Amino acid sequence: QVQLVESGGGLVQPGGSLRLSCAASGLIFRFATMGWYRQVPGKQRELVATITTGGSTNYADSVKGRFAISRDNAKNTVYLQMNSLNPEDTALYYCNADRNLVPKRLYWGQGTQVTVSS
Repeated sequence: QVQLVESGGGLVQPGGSLRLSCAASGLIFRFATMGWYRQVPGKQRELVATITTGGSTNYADSVKGRFAISRDNAKNTVYLQMNSLNPEDTALYYCNADRNLVPKRLYWGQGTQVTVSS
């Protein structure tokens, strides 16, 4: 079965940095589009960043210039480097995988909590 396991979340002060990791198994990782989403209680889950099999990236406007998504196909791992964090970045961050198969099906990790507070 496909498994996505996030790590790296925690409590950080405003202006600080965190690096999230997502270890994937049960899929051919190099053929999957990977992404990060986040969710705050009472709000809709929102896309943070995606990275394709070819390395093309896409970011939400709110994180452009501050966050960077990357992947290491040899390690079956996708990362989210988060810099200049502010309290509005506080959320549960989820790893997402799209295997690029038909019919379309998305896979999700359990999430890792990021809290930005002084």
